[in-house]
Amino acid sequence: MGVVEAAALAARQSVMIIACGALAREILAIKRMNDMEHVSLNCLPAELHNRPERIAGAVQDAIIRARPNYGHIVVAYADCGTGGALDKVLEAENVERLEGPHCYAFYSGLDNFFDLGERDIDTFYLTDFLARHFDKLVYAALGLDRHPELRDEYFRHYSRLVYLAQTEDPELRAKAQHAAERLCLKFEMRHTGYGGLQSFIAAL
Repeated sequence: MGVVEAAALAARQSVMIIACGALAREILAIKRMNDMEHVSLNCLPAELHNRPERIAGAVQDAIIRARPNYGHIVVAYADCGTGGALDKVLEAENVERLEGPHCYAFYSGLDNFFDLGERDIDTFYLTDFLARHFDKLVYAALGLDRHPELRDEYFRHYSRLVYLAQTEDPELRAKAQHAAERLCLKFEMRHTGYGGLQSFIAAL
């Protein structure tokens, strides 16, 4: 096999994951566990979650850029507040994504998450990523660092903070518990591991 043919074969066998930046650490860990050298990762800024109307367009641009160089492309986003706009893009591009409305659901397992829907209706969730970046992506992004009185406006319908933990990390648990205290919410931790993200990535 010549150099050109070998390069073409490698491209056909290669996989690109276009992912939310909030999942980068977890996807890289799953790649290492499964020795997935043929899989590349392109993470879009996690801050897009504060402007979900921009997610679909950003993902489509990334797909278009990746397509000439990869035989298979998948998207590691849930719907993430796009109101179906992301699914319309992915249908047009013939690209699959993670199942579920958001990362809390696929980490928990979709069946388990929906079964707990009524019980968790008053719940604010954190993941490892959000526990790690709570100050910037939650507290400051909502303006609570400047106007703490807004806490009652934003969180009046919440009574609990549930930390969906991907890892056994005492430091992250402490951060999540501190976040609950700052928001005046009861704290609960559930160890989910990587949930549906692991099976989605490992299948590649």
